[in-house]
Amino acid sequence: MLKSMFSGVTGLRSHQTMLDVIANNIANVNTVGFKSSSVLFSDVYYQTLSAATAPSATTGGVNGKQIGCGTTVASISLSNNRGGYSQTDKTMDLYISGEGYLVTQDAGGNILYTRVGSLSFDPAGNLVDSNGNFVMGDVDGTLATYDPASPIAIADLGPIKVNLTAYSNKTISSDGTITGIDTTGTTQVIAQIALATFANPSGLSQNGSMYMSETGNSGVAVYAAPGSAICGTLVTGGLEMSNVDLSKQLTDMIIAERGFQANSRVITTSDEILQDLVNLKR
Repeated sequence: MLKSMFSGVTGLRSHQTMLDVIANNIANVNTVGFKSSSVLFSDVYYQTLSAATAPSATTGGVNGKQIGCGTTVASISLSNNRGGYSQTDKTMDLYISGEGYLVTQDAGGNILYTRVGSLSFDPAGNLVDSNGNFVMGDVDGTLATYDPASPIAIADLGPIKVNLTAYSNKTISSDGTITGIDTTGTTQVIAQIALATFANPSGLSQNGSMYMSETGNSGVAVYAAPGSAICGTLVTGGLEMSNVDLSKQLTDMIIAERGFQANSRVITTSDEILQDLVNLKR
């Protein structure tokens, strides 16, 4: 069989993956907090027909002869550019203006991270996100300052819970502090929302449902208060929009489509050559 046919197949596979990624980006163009991805191709194994030779006193140098064997997907990279601010006028909706992720805990005790701050208090007083997962925050005053020499551990955080009958007019400030008015009419600090940052946020694993989780290449989560040296502040009354650039995605889709078509033509041309070879017997 011709090598060109197999190279064309690798091109089809790679461009199909590119189309899959683009389709997912476009599908989530209006998904709050969504982070788009991009595909990077690389060439693969080369068959060396003859090695390069160095020049000598009697002959000149000769370049090697190599035939490539197609392409493969080298990486699918996550873009962590922040999406725009979408005003919702809901006081419990939070936009993170800067670095950081809200810290949540699901029913299984797993720690998940999200940029989507659509929060509310359930009937039991738990601060939860739109999926009902607990929002984590200060339980012992450790978020007041951030010390790089003594980073905050997840053990220092806990689900935020408020006695709903004891406090009214609950508000969230830019540093994540939750305040409420007690039965005597005095404003009290109830809790403080925590944010997490990572050395390599592009290394986070996308779990769906607006969540990401820590991986070996993201680095360990570092927790701090919103507005600290490593985290952005919270803006109430809005959510983060998707960071999908629709014009770029549609342009990339055209590029992927043409690449797919070109590789399809390589396969059909190779097939025609094989047919001519078979017909030599007649």
